[in-house]
Amino acid sequence: MKKLFGWIGKALAAAVVLILLYQLWLFAHVLWWIDHNPSMTSFMEAGLARQQEKNPDAELRHKWVPYDRISIHLKRAIVAAEDAKFLTHEGFDVEGIQVAVEKNLKKGRLVAGGSTISQQLAKNLFLSGERSFIRKGQEAVITLMIEATWSKRRILEVYLNVIEWGNGIYGAEAAARRYYKISAAARRYYKISAANLGRDQAARLAAMVPNPRWYENHRSSRAYQRRVAVISRYMGSAQVPR
Repeated sequence: MKKLFGWIGKALAAAVVLILLYQLWLFAHVLWWIDHNPSMTSFMEAGLARQQEKNPDAELRHKWVPYDRISIHLKRAIVAAEDAKFLTHEGFDVEGIQVAVEKNLKKGRLVAGGSTISQQLAKNLFLSGERSFIRKGQEAVITLMIEATWSKRRILEVYLNVIEWGNGIYGAEAAARRYYKISAAARRYYKISAANLGRDQAARLAAMVPNPRWYENHRSSRAYQRRVAVISRYMGSAQVPR
């Protein structure tokens, strides 16, 4: 019996060491990305794998652009749509979490997370899209790491550059070029950059974020149009980092 307990103790100790090493690995990446831009995220890897199941030669559409080259309208639209208290909280919206807990208890399973932009970024960078309490716990730890070391400006910059906006489309620049064009002389059309997104275009892109692969082909749906209207109403007062 003593030998059994000894083995169990060693196994538990080994598990704790592995967990701590994994957290250190995560934290090292968080520190590196303070002033280095991530070229690939967990969600991008999953998206690429999904695309390549259908087409082995598929590639992601993604181009990094600095914070100053992203439209102020898109920044405000995203904050209005996803996290109105972004500038004032420290990674977690307590009221939002309470609402999510109530929904989860009512459904008897994890259906809502009350996630802030910081939490969504933590998930996008490192985790999968599955819903589980273990994943939410790890998401919380990463969120604390990010909030402790990054500025709000950096958090929003990375978020806008890595989130999904449709099948194989990641980041504001790729999204702008995918969905919007401007007309020029001789019936030529030029793709819009993230810097040149207008107010309505920004609201429409922000409305896609909760379910981008579905909204990519259902932007005429009533649910989507309602989201666009709500975002348009509140984005003017949304506060974003300078």
